[in-house]
Amino acid sequence: MHELYAILMSWAVTLSGLPAPQRMPEIVRVPHAELVKAACNGRECKVMGWFPPGQTIYLDERLDPAENLLASSVVVHEMVHYLQHRAEARELALDCPSTIALERQAYGVQREYLLRYGVYQPVGVSMHSVGCEEASTRGLAARAQPEHARDTK
Repeated sequence: MHELYAILMSWAVTLSGLPAPQRMPEIVRVPHAELVKAACNGRECKVMGWFPPGQTIYLDERLDPAENLLASSVVVHEMVHYLQHRAEARELALDCPSTIALERQAYGVQREYLLRYGVYQPVGVSMHSVGCEEASTRGLAARAQPEHARDTK
């Protein structure tokens, strides 16, 4: 899987325009329930991957990025968050507008990745209607509960 993750990181770097990291993140596959607990405060949601700032990306163990394009696109999406964190760690704003912009960038890269393989998958469509007033009532202002935790990637 290490080789696959390196290829997916290459996609994330190429499509996001963010600098390549010196160190790859660790990808840890976990049960869906653990993702729900961590990313959605224990409320059932459609989370498939989660990157809390650090060195680890958590991926739903039901996903097989080696065999499924949508699953690999989830990894690319989370790798964009890793790149965002690495590139802007000192000045990364976690206010609502910045958090939404980071999510939109990650979804844009994920969509482009899928399109490059000839697949149209409407990922992140709920981001079109997200605003900071709505986001704060849903907990989006906190990085620990991003929009992608509730949206199908």
